[in-house]
Amino acid sequence: MKKGIKHHKIGEPVESYLLIKSSKKGVASNGKPFLTLMLADQSGEIEAKLWGCSPEDEELFIGKAIVHIHGEVNEYRGNRQLKIKAIRPTSDMDQVNTADFLQSAPLPPNEMLERINQYLFEMTNPKIQRITRHLMKKHQKSFMEAPAATKNHHEYVSGLAYHVVCMLDLAKSISALYPTLDTDLLYSGVILHDLGKVHELSGPVATEYTKEGKLLGHISIVVNEIAEAAKELEIEGEEVLTLQHVVLSHHGKGEWGSPKPPLIREAEILHHIDNLDAKMNMMDRALEGVQPGEFSDRIFPMDNRTFYKPLFHDKPLDL
Repeated sequence: MKKGIKHHKIGEPVESYLLIKSSKKGVASNGKPFLTLMLADQSGEIEAKLWGCSPEDEELFIGKAIVHIHGEVNEYRGNRQLKIKAIRPTSDMDQVNTADFLQSAPLPPNEMLERINQYLFEMTNPKIQRITRHLMKKHQKSFMEAPAATKNHHEYVSGLAYHVVCMLDLAKSISALYPTLDTDLLYSGVILHDLGKVHELSGPVATEYTKEGKLLGHISIVVNEIAEAAKELEIEGEEVLTLQHVVLSHHGKGEWGSPKPPLIREAEILHHIDNLDAKMNMMDRALEGVQPGEFSDRIFPMDNRTFYKPLFHDKPLDL
């Protein structure tokens, strides 16, 4: 069995089928065009440059295409990069399927849905529960398949559901320490905070922003969905307003994409557990193929830092 692209070390040759997640055209200093390709299989992804590309290359090597590549893994500015020696599009003769190149959440969708429904069942506020259940039922299929982002964290099949399940478990543990928190409002905020991404993002294959995503964004989308659900269910009261605020403020600051900063406790907690789960996911995945005593690739959204795996990691503790 061939090892995935994530596990190739610097200097190792690569001969493999890979999925193009994204393709962007650029112009080099010599005036010649090139393509920046983000290539992936089920193990992870790697960036590659196709220098001196032709107009035909620009049409062939686009997002969602599967290609066969000969190359070598190099290092560029602290990150692994694939040097392409030969690349060709695939045909029916290659017998490859897109699904075989997609990363998926570590839990099966039915288990994640069951866990989310258990948190819904535990809610005691009928207004919050009805709105949350209504929106989950309305978007269940796309919600359970969607990634949580185009890149950086949970950017794989069912990544959004896995992000929510992890955040719900964090919310439950934190609520045990701080009993003044309203768990119904917090759990609902967790479930709904990124629900707008089912419209903001195109889906789990070569994920990109939709027109609605670019013009409105997932926060505005779900705040409007909450208002529409409340109207349809004939629900009034402060529960609707506070639930909208929790979702509206979950990025924490205006410069991070929140129209309002958190102004109630549940909103503040939601912001922190969202941030924590996203960053832990980024670090875990960056360190996955790293040996103890080595550093990861740089993680751009975490101040472009590299992370170290201590020598005693992955070894049994001598108690």
